[in-house]
Amino acid sequence: MKRFVRAICASLWAVAAAFPAVAADMPLPYKSAPVAAPFNWSGFYVGLNGGYGWGTSNWSGGLADFTSSGGLVGGTAGYNLQLGGFVVGFEGDIDASWMKGTDATSCCEAKNDWFATARARFGFAMDRWMPFLTAGAAFGDVKMSSALGSVTATKTGWTAGGGVEYAFAGAWSAKLEYLYADLGTASCGAATCGVATDVSFKTNIVRAGVDYHF
Repeated sequence: MKRFVRAICASLWAVAAAFPAVAADMPLPYKSAPVAAPFNWSGFYVGLNGGYGWGTSNWSGGLADFTSSGGLVGGTAGYNLQLGGFVVGFEGDIDASWMKGTDATSCCEAKNDWFATARARFGFAMDRWMPFLTAGAAFGDVKMSSALGSVTATKTGWTAGGGVEYAFAGAWSAKLEYLYADLGTASCGAATCGVATDVSFKTNIVRAGVDYHF
């Protein structure tokens, strides 16, 4: 019996002595991949945008009142500053525009060849997602034409809207936004429009864009 107990003890001692060497060769417990740091929206960015606009052009004196529509494409530049979960910034853009409308009865036409904005943006950072509101100044030309000729005025108005932006790969982000813009009224004299009239140009714009963040 004593011999059997000594044999058991010797076996346990051998296993205990060998365990550290065996443990050293065992794979380490599984570790999850490190969690990526949240995306930071701070910094300058540039990009491209394109979309579609539709709105109205009203000619005073009952001369004409019609819809206008067309595409836009252009460039964007801006700067963001992230403060905790909030993002404040400034964005400017300028687009070539094909928005226009015609009234068949009066032969009047209103056309916009370029459109630009300078806006503040206020967003909420949700890692790589950022919904935002925006408002500021709008700029553009209004070309007014009739059977007698045409005249072009450069106008300054206002714009407001909102959208959402998503950082999808490295420094790249994509966004979708809506803007309402009012370029105010432009004057068309009797020599061009038959009677002196004020012409308004208001539009809704939906645009998509891609930005690169520095």
